[in-house]
Amino acid sequence: MKYSTRSRYGLRAMIELAKQYNKEPTLLKDIAERQDISMKYLDHIITPLRASGLINRKKGGYILSRPPSEISCMEIIKILEGSLSPVECVDNPDICERVESCVAINVWRDLKEAQEKVLNSLTLKDLIGHKKSKKDIQ
Repeated sequence: MKYSTRSRYGLRAMIELAKQYNKEPTLLKDIAERQDISMKYLDHIITPLRASGLINRKKGGYILSRPPSEISCMEIIKILEGSLSPVECVDNPDICERVESCVAINVWRDLKEAQEKVLNSLTLKDLIGHKKSKKDIQ
């Protein structure tokens, strides 16, 4: 599965807010500048994150609603991406008459579960403490 720009940029925006946790609220223009995201696009990303309660507006800027250690990557991606299922029948088996006899559905379920496991295991705190190394690139 390919994640959308919305999810990639949303995660980057949330990392910026995590870096500023317990400091002054962060202005959207500052996030946009630091992450090279257009203000218009960033505004579309911030809206669902705010509606979900992950971030709050304060003094003209934004803050995380919880500590970075309590916000998983999965929460963010799910808000911005929706289901991580590679095929619709995993989430909605009623759409396929072959779901009961389909051997491939186990592959799709395993893929979804593996993605969710990784994303649930990582928090914003983990990401702000992570430094990219050559090992990460290889």
